[in-house]
Amino acid sequence: MNHTDVLQKIKHSTKALRSSSIQSRNSVLITLKNKLISNQTEILKANETDLVALGSDATSAFRDRLMLNPKRLQSMAESLQQVAELTDPLGEVVQERVLSNGLKTKRIRSPLGVIFMIFESRPNVAIEAFSLALKSGNALILRGGKESITTVSVFYKLMQESLKENNLPESALFGITDPDRTIVSELLKAKSFIDVVVPRGGDQLIEFVVENSRIPIIKNDRGLCHIYVHDDANIENALKIIENAKVQRPGVCNSMETLLVHEKIASSFLPRLYSILSNGPHPVQWFACGKSMKILYGKSLVTLISPTSFDTEYLDYKMNVKVVSDVDEAIDHIEKHGSKHSEAILTQNETLARKFQNEVDAACVYWNASTRFTDGFELGLGGELGISTQKLHVRGPVGLRELTSIRWIMDGSGQVRV
Repeated sequence: MNHTDVLQKIKHSTKALRSSSIQSRNSVLITLKNKLISNQTEILKANETDLVALGSDATSAFRDRLMLNPKRLQSMAESLQQVAELTDPLGEVVQERVLSNGLKTKRIRSPLGVIFMIFESRPNVAIEAFSLALKSGNALILRGGKESITTVSVFYKLMQESLKENNLPESALFGITDPDRTIVSELLKAKSFIDVVVPRGGDQLIEFVVENSRIPIIKNDRGLCHIYVHDDANIENALKIIENAKVQRPGVCNSMETLLVHEKIASSFLPRLYSILSNGPHPVQWFACGKSMKILYGKSLVTLISPTSFDTEYLDYKMNVKVVSDVDEAIDHIEKHGSKHSEAILTQNETLARKFQNEVDAACVYWNASTRFTDGFELGLGGELGISTQKLHVRGPVGLRELTSIRWIMDGSGQVRV
């Protein structure tokens, strides 16, 4: 299957986007915001179709990733409003100076060009990606998972309507609804038309894109997040933080997967936490190390950890637990098993907290807070294309400025190099 005509159109649209006014781009976002609310019935009906097609064997956490409701649609609308209110990143002067020969130089932010975003089941990702790409002057190709295809098809239609109504090219968005996987393979090789690929999903997707893309990648790897509870932690705060990090929304990449607890408090802390996590609407299954297994022996939701557990991203009501002797053992464990996404330490010792934050190699490192804040909307970015776990170009939430690159603008008055 050849998409050359579509790719040529989307590449051509970048010229109009680069020169578009911030007012026109913001107007598209506000138009889309209003369409989300006015088309709520159609969107939720489409989402229900996807949920029914999902089948009864899907986990509750996976179903939650796919599900939309009026509250979530309102949150998506608020995100569009927030992005519209953010400062225009395009043309921002990063550095400015006049050389000794009188040549005036500026380094400014400019769009990346055409972004190809591959995501899986969460349909709200399409809205986030569109808002950030458009605001930063980029054209966008979206390819979602088959699970959300009916829902995102409605979103694609509303996005293109919003572009057209504000005199920006509809071709600036290419929403792929065909589930044929060969389309992805084709586009990953289209380096003449696409500037950046952003895969956002599980291990298999990331691995496939890394192995097959001829285009630069902003890698959004899995979120194998840890929380370490030191022996001086505020216990009541620690219980609330861990409950939030694990069960508030377990099917997302910033939820906690492994709990590390100092041996001095493990015998008193773990039973209290177990009671909290086992009595909620979705009891949490524990995979325990030998020491924690002895403490929690006889608890119905606790089983001995397997050799692969510490390297598993559950995205479900499941978690690992390990008792450690000190902060160094916790850091070593994270270094071995972490995915460089989000990690947290709970302690009242600032020196220890700074040691943890300095030595743990992750995009986001917290002191006395839930890992769930690794999110573009929560951090005031209006949303994100993902959480980058790589180190080149961008690390952490991928917001507006992260979807630009820096170029040079030089003004002369006849200077020549000697």
